Amino acid sequence: MSVITIDQDNFDEEVLQADKPVLLDFWAGWCGPCRMVSPVVDEIAEERSDIKVGKINVDEQPELAAQFHVMSIPTLIVMKDGKVANQTVGAQPKSQILALL
Repeated sequence: MSVITIDQDNFDEEVLQADKPVLLDFWAGWCGPCRMVSPVVDEIAEERSDIKVGKINVDEQPELAAQFHVMSIPTLIVMKDGKVANQTVGAQPKSQILALL
């Protein structure tokens, strides 16, 4: 499954109403660690059909970043049944990201 760009308009449908866990990657184009994590997140999206993967650009979606109290990026949040199930901040290896799920 490919990565979905999440914004204010599709957040409810793609994340809160999702029928499977959602891995959210909060990122920005100017963030070096975000650029390191991004290909790993893309890889997980392709490998795992049992989850949904979404990316939220904090510069374009400041309301969503504020809603989740994102202070540092990259922040990875796992949502299950519309609630935060797990989260981590900073560049993580693939094994750590998979462990969040």
